[in-house]
Amino acid sequence: MNVIETAIPGVVIIEPRVFEDARGYFFESFNQREFEEKVGPICFVQDNESKSSYGVVRGLHFQKGEHAQSKLVRVVKGAVLDVAVDIRKGSPTFGKWVSVELTEDNHRQFFIPRGFAHGFSVLSEIAVFQYKCDNFYAPQSEGAIAWDDPDLNIDWRIPADKIILSAKDSKHPLLREL
Repeated sequence: MNVIETAIPGVVIIEPRVFEDARGYFFESFNQREFEEKVGPICFVQDNESKSSYGVVRGLHFQKGEHAQSKLVRVVKGAVLDVAVDIRKGSPTFGKWVSVELTEDNHRQFFIPRGFAHGFSVLSEIAVFQYKCDNFYAPQSEGAIAWDDPDLNIDWRIPADKIILSAKDSKHPLLREL
């Protein structure tokens, strides 16, 4: 696997080695030993999957305190713009964000450490999104930031009139309000 650093230390893009032939393709989507050698120690405890249609924006979500989560995310069908926002108080990159396009064709993965809010927008007709977490989901510890926070100014690459939100995701506070 090839690890690509982003503008925020610790948030990395992972490109697996893909082997293709007439039958299709094969790649290791996760290898504990190689991940720890190239990214750092991790113990994933939960895998999640979602299916969404074009224009859906999910996020920006995070888990607080002892329930904070690192995530390793990927797309198995379609395309998304995946975003990580640094919400670590005192961090030199607090309030900064990085993004990557994840698609079924590029097989890229995005590693988001603890202390980040995470979200994505669906750029294709549908997207099937999978992610690993290193801590169990705890509803009492969930938090979120408004997807359209003007201080973040994230370009979700979806026209405003095409964005689809859950009722919950339409009501989150701005980062400066947290």
